[in-house]
Amino acid sequence: MEMTQYLDIFIEESKEHLQAINQQVLLLEKSPEELSIVNEIFRSAHTLKGMSATMGYEDLANLTHCMENVLDAIRNKKITVTTQVLDVLFTSLDHLEAMVVEISEGGSGKRDVSETVRDLEALEKGEMTKSVAHKADNRAELSQSFDQYEKQVILQSKEQGFHAYELSISLRKDCILKAARVYMVFEVIEQIGEIIKSIPSVDMLEAEQFESDFKLSILTKETGEELKQRIMKVSEVDEVVVSEINTERLNDSVHTESGHSAEKINAANETKKDDSSSSSAGGSAAGKTIRVNIERLDQLMNLFEELVIDRGRLEEISKMLKSAELNETVERMSRVSGDLQNIILTMRMVPVEQVFNRFPRMVRGLAKDLGKNVNLEIVGAETELDRTVIDEIGDPLVHLLRNSIDHGIEKPSVRSASGKDETGTIYLRAYHSGNHVFIEIEDDGAGINRQKVLEKALENGIITKEMSENLTDKQCFELLFASGFSTAEVISDISGRGVGLDVVKNKIESLGGSISVDSTAGYGTIFSIQLPLTLSIMSVMLVEVQKEKYAIPLSSIIETAIIKKEEILSAHNQKVMDFRGRVVPLVFMKEIFEVPSAMEASEYVPVVVVRKGDKMAALVVDSFIGQQEIVLKSLGQYLSSVFAISGATILGDGQVALILDCNALIK
Repeated sequence: MEMTQYLDIFIEESKEHLQAINQQVLLLEKSPEELSIVNEIFRSAHTLKGMSATMGYEDLANLTHCMENVLDAIRNKKITVTTQVLDVLFTSLDHLEAMVVEISEGGSGKRDVSETVRDLEALEKGEMTKSVAHKADNRAELSQSFDQYEKQVILQSKEQGFHAYELSISLRKDCILKAARVYMVFEVIEQIGEIIKSIPSVDMLEAEQFESDFKLSILTKETGEELKQRIMKVSEVDEVVVSEINTERLNDSVHTESGHSAEKINAANETKKDDSSSSSAGGSAAGKTIRVNIERLDQLMNLFEELVIDRGRLEEISKMLKSAELNETVERMSRVSGDLQNIILTMRMVPVEQVFNRFPRMVRGLAKDLGKNVNLEIVGAETELDRTVIDEIGDPLVHLLRNSIDHGIEKPSVRSASGKDETGTIYLRAYHSGNHVFIEIEDDGAGINRQKVLEKALENGIITKEMSENLTDKQCFELLFASGFSTAEVISDISGRGVGLDVVKNKIESLGGSISVDSTAGYGTIFSIQLPLTLSIMSVMLVEVQKEKYAIPLSSIIETAIIKKEEILSAHNQKVMDFRGRVVPLVFMKEIFEVPSAMEASEYVPVVVVRKGDKMAALVVDSFIGQQEIVLKSLGQYLSSVFAISGATILGDGQVALILDCNALIK
């Protein structure tokens, strides 16, 4: 069988299983007596080993097999879960992840893991489980037709409290690794029972000499429902029919020939299909998925962006020609393309869990290195975000978490002396609000020392002595994001709070987001990140400044208004207006962007009130054009530093409109 065509599937599923094992081992550390967690780890390890062996990656399969032996000893209570055991398991996972990464980059997956293997064998204390080859031999022997022996074994096992089941298992029709899936099913069953017969034989199953159905007779103390649930967890298993074997049926089938057995299997399969036809038409179809390369989704999005631009052009032409038929067609096209846009954006949305899942392991290792006790609480991991944003947000979050652990959470002795729990807690939250996703990193540590921040800012020349006297706490904490700012006395590979926070801020703002920080001395610090749901298509308010057009993101707009010139007031050398009892500064777009005068000033002044956090400003424009869906295009590397402009878009009439960065204007 040619394996290269299945490589992508192997890599993706291997990463998923390794992530699952990582999570379960972390849970095991918190609940070392919980054997159900060990069983979950064992199942994932079994699956990974089977896939690796099938694909021919022996080093990967062998290391996983050694892990299995230790896990088997744990669940049989021959080994107690200790920090040493968990450290060795985590080291093994590091090797496995490195092998999979190398395979994904075109390598052979070979790696020197002899030291880790010795550690695993030392943990196991020489009590090795049966080898895979020995298990395969047993399976081959047991799969022979020996009904008389089967009957005898079942009768004896029933007296000892065992159940005898006949399993009819169906793989998905489009299953591409049938032998591997069968191997996984065998491994799952052998964790809780014994296989005494298989039809077709094991040799035929391994050679994939069967369609999609096979049949097993097994002995176990588990219930039929539990057995079915375990087997259904194996990927690409479509259906499992479990029936208990009784003595009368065995008496009728003692001398059954193998050909007749095959007929019985087909009859059972036909019955099974009849029984399940009604449910499969509805329920099972809903769970079908397909893996799609992200590059294809990117191409689809790019094509749709062009469609949005052409849609805008058609709307302009329709207004000019005033054709009822054309107008009706364009409206229908707008509705259909709007639905298409929602589907494409939804396809690109993935839960932030994909990023968050790697942090518990990192926090554990870092806390251990620093001699601290840290508990990471993750909330809202199911919150969805555009894949493009997900790919970029990981590194900033890593940096913020490392800072929280290093200089936020205190040493256990310090926490204890101040009346706190010795174990510090970091909360990592994600939630939706409007067209944005908010991510918060909060710790219950020492908080930020205001005086120390001011002293460092003065020392680095970031602020003057006069400025420092009038800064609020929030403005003071914002200094952490100044370039090169650091309150760390010793710069380590972990970094002090503030090191690189300017890079973090730049990265988040490049994604169209913003970051803020707040802190209470002695109680902790919270970093809050605001991110757009998607980067490609956004809703904007088009405005005109003289003869130039600008786009203001709707997510930043509170309200639009038209005021009279006499309503413009002055305060502290700044033009302001009264907005619902609040003084809001005016920002004159014509002056900011030095737009040449082409129209006479009117006594009425259109303004767009925008917000960034708790700050507001009113942008003064010449006229409103209206709301529109636009495609965000980058200005390129040569124009990357243009003030208050985050990008551009092509309008329906072919003109280019610049997209305003309201955060920069408010600042």
